[in-house]
Amino acid sequence: MAYTQEPVTISIRAKARQRDLIDQAAERLGRSRSDFMLEAACRQAEDVLLDQTYFALDAKSFGAFQAMLDKPPAPTDRLRRTLGARAPWESSTAKPSATGKAAGRRVK
Repeated sequence: MAYTQEPVTISIRAKARQRDLIDQAAERLGRSRSDFMLEAACRQAEDVLLDQTYFALDAKSFGAFQAMLDKPPAPTDRLRRTLGARAPWESSTAKPSATGKAAGRRVK
């Protein structure tokens, strides 16, 4: 993803009740609605990505994890599809292949 310092517009639709709740919380923090929403959305996005990329294990569990890495499973169709899927952090402008699947690593 390309990150620029140039502001962009993000538009969303909300119910009046949702807007009022957001406005009340933003006011309590002395923030604008936009600043409050952007900070909350970015925090949630980081949590989602970290939950899928970072994990902590105790020593026993880490040993079991290493053992699984040393003996990976046999390739299956599902594994091939997973490894061929585009990662969420890859460019959203990349186009799928002619077969309709995202380009990526392939398992033979």
